[in-house]
Amino acid sequence: MTQTLFRAIAPALTPLLLGALGVGLSGCATNRQLESLNQPVVSRTNYTLDVASYGGVVPLPEQRRLAGWFEALDLRYGDRISIDDPGASGASREAIAAIAARYGLLVGDDAPVTTGQIAPGTVRVIVSRSSATVPNCPNWSAKSDVNLNNATYSNYGCAVNSNLASMVADPEHLLHGAKGTGETVVMSSSKAIDSYREAKPTGEQGLKQASTESGGK
Repeated sequence: MTQTLFRAIAPALTPLLLGALGVGLSGCATNRQLESLNQPVVSRTNYTLDVASYGGVVPLPEQRRLAGWFEALDLRYGDRISIDDPGASGASREAIAAIAARYGLLVGDDAPVTTGQIAPGTVRVIVSRSSATVPNCPNWSAKSDVNLNNATYSNYGCAVNSNLASMVADPEHLLHGAKGTGETVVMSSSKAIDSYREAKPTGEQGLKQASTESGGK
């Protein structure tokens, strides 16, 4: 079962996006700002799988089925895993978290709302995957020969923002930056500074003597 949600990266650009509709209708560029109308839009899809849990424990056959489902989804960085367990079984959560750990992912605490009821004796595993695209790009709706409005053209920003949406490892970072753990590895962060300070000056050994004569003279 899948469920898709859409969120725009720049909600504040709504008035400008409405103006972009006029661009396609009038055939002329009207955006006189340097902020592009072509912004990435992040969509999130929720994939769900209900696994059996007997006495609060996920049996081995169900764990294998879950592992096969993760493999079929090609679980990767940026995916978010959560559990909707009416029984709140710690053993079930540990078993599912151990399978997710094989892909370097953690199980989140908050599960999104999904469609359908959870049958008694089952646990719902949810994989949330985000993707980013720039709608209506490329956009050559405006004429490029005459621009009396001193405005950017309809395709302005398509290349940069489309490449950004394609290259970002976690599309959620387009909406909000990654949160740090608060831990700082002092030895690693100061290694470059220590190397610079401990390096010997280049002129410490004096200047190298060089001869301009050749042929033994």
